[in-house]
Amino acid sequence: MLFNSYPFIFLFLPVTAIVYFLLIRFRWVVAAKTWLALASLFFYGYWNVKYIPLILASIVFNYLMGRWLAAWSGRSVGQRRAVLIAGLVIDILLLGYYKYANFLLQNVGELTGHTYSLLQIVLPLGISFFTFTQIAFLVDAYKGKAKEFNFISYTLFVTFFPHLIAGPILHHSEMMPQFDRKRNKVWNWSNAARGVYVFCIGLFKKVVIADTFAIHANYGFSKATEFTDSWIAALSYTFQLYFDFSGYTDMAIGIALLFNIRLPQNFNSPYKATSITDFWRRWHMTLSRFLRDYIYIPLGGNRRGFAIANRNLIITFLIGGLWHGAGWTFILWGALHGVGQAIQRVWTRRGRPLPTWFAWFLTFLFINVTWVFFRAEDFHQAIRLLKGMAGLNGFGLDLVKAHWAPILLIIVFLPFVLIFKNSSEKEERFKPSWQIALGCAVLFIVSLLYLNRISTFLYFNF
Repeated sequence: MLFNSYPFIFLFLPVTAIVYFLLIRFRWVVAAKTWLALASLFFYGYWNVKYIPLILASIVFNYLMGRWLAAWSGRSVGQRRAVLIAGLVIDILLLGYYKYANFLLQNVGELTGHTYSLLQIVLPLGISFFTFTQIAFLVDAYKGKAKEFNFISYTLFVTFFPHLIAGPILHHSEMMPQFDRKRNKVWNWSNAARGVYVFCIGLFKKVVIADTFAIHANYGFSKATEFTDSWIAALSYTFQLYFDFSGYTDMAIGIALLFNIRLPQNFNSPYKATSITDFWRRWHMTLSRFLRDYIYIPLGGNRRGFAIANRNLIITFLIGGLWHGAGWTFILWGALHGVGQAIQRVWTRRGRPLPTWFAWFLTFLFINVTWVFFRAEDFHQAIRLLKGMAGLNGFGLDLVKAHWAPILLIIVFLPFVLIFKNSSEKEERFKPSWQIALGCAVLFIVSLLYLNRISTFLYFNF
């Protein structure tokens, strides 16, 4: 089920919220939690009911492993580490089978010259997100940071539908106390107003702005060859991805606020970044946190010297690229971001500080170029577009008139990503007023007019 669909907006969300708070009003707190967990599983199974047993099996396994780690708090470090490693291996193998098995078979076949029959696998939605969430839970249980081990609560933690399909990647300790907090168990008009406000902004970003840019990005990536149309394609995708992901983030935060739950910030004006490191502090912030805490630091972080730290950084982003998709273009995209940050660290240590405007320009240019690999279906398409962006196939200035619509869109929305306050900053200073109510109504009504071109969020594919 999509956030940007009539069944979700007018049926699933209101029914789920009404029943949840009615159960709490009758002081059936456990029933309310159970209802929300079941509703979240229904939300997940709406796509393909066959994958409900998969997510339930993953939940039961990790819950039992977490309890085992907690029960063995007095055992030796070696014994507890063995349990942790066993749990992590099973989680990674599950993710690897569904996401990377065919990719591995293809590449082994190319290396050996033998043709392997590809497995008939359909990637379960959200598997990367609920697997990483549970990996974080096992590590937190190993370190003694996860305190509550109620099965219904744990199921709700993993499946809570605003974050289930495309994040953010959560920590057990930042979510479960919110569900148990007494003041969060009653309907809160202030949170509801904030939630509707942020949701309407996110819905408009997705269905009106992002999906309009998608038309030009899709056309350009399939057809563009010259400088003008190649840059229009690249920038259209840059803006599509920005408004698509920030739109999802806004909608997830807004929906969670209706239930008095505050999800961690996951998006903070990333195109304002003045370095690649700054970009990753702003883009998919909970994934950056996960990569830092569970890959970069365990590899040694920066504790073993400057050169080793740079190596660890590159390895971390290679894994981050692979997490996004089973393809060499994703791996190269991750490698470029890792190498880019390593070069930035070397420059910071040995070079002179760049003027802020120039640092921003280099960062924005780098992001646009690397997004090409992120979006391209294969290297041939990526190289064709990059050659066009470099002007190697001609400049095609006569195409400007033919492509006036995407150029105008880019010009109009450039200030929104570079200058204006983002949704989280606006939500922090939110005060209800008739002007805001009117604005939300306009955004919502306009968005409803665009719901006939239903499209998934881009991060659903990862």
